Amino acid sequence: MFTNKVGETVNTLKHIGVIVDGNRRFAKRLMLKPWKGHEWGAEKFRKFTEWCFDLGIEEVTAYLFSIQNFNRPKDEFDYLMNIFRNEIKMLLEPEKLKELHEKGIRIMFIGRQWMFPKDLQELQNKAMEATKENKPRRINFAMAYGGREEIIDAVKKILAEGKKDINEEQFGKYLWLNSDPDLIIRTGGEQRTSNFLPWQSTYSELMFLDKFWPEIEKEDLVKCIEEYKSRERRFGK
Repeated sequence: MFTNKVGETVNTLKHIGVIVDGNRRFAKRLMLKPWKGHEWGAEKFRKFTEWCFDLGIEEVTAYLFSIQNFNRPKDEFDYLMNIFRNEIKMLLEPEKLKELHEKGIRIMFIGRQWMFPKDLQELQNKAMEATKENKPRRINFAMAYGGREEIIDAVKKILAEGKKDINEEQFGKYLWLNSDPDLIIRTGGEQRTSNFLPWQSTYSELMFLDKFWPEIEKEDLVKCIEEYKSRERRFGK
């Protein structure tokens, strides 16, 4: 806990969820192929996680590719898969792995990973395995992710195990992500969560930015954090 300028006690912000939106529209505005925006989006996400950790955030969960996104045009889909491959390969480079270990950053992928090409699945597994002991920071890549699908898959696991009596805490352990964001930010001007962490976001503070994802800057993140600090979180009390 910490106090704000007038001495009121507010909640510590440890986990940020982000809905990355607006890459294609940003590229279209520049009269480029829509999926070119994803390159800028990937670069901006690397910066975003650095800003978060610099500001004391310990966990970042990013909605990067939904289950519904598999319906994208083939050219765009292939382009995105190559971006994902290149980004994970960079994480697996010796110098970058050393940095992840030194900073205590664990890499996780949450979603139906089996839907991706096999070579991409292998890269994801390598990154998770190589960083699994790192603490206290974590980056969760929500890819092939859907919140309703996450809950359905959890229920299937519970039924397969024959469990009949289960509470919220136990249910959370069957989800892809057993961690609740304090704050969720969405860029791109839309004001909905689009199937992102419906279970985990029950008490998350929500903020919507008009800027497209490639346009977001550290000062925007700082403003969101300041707004979060100013809110009184009641949790139904």
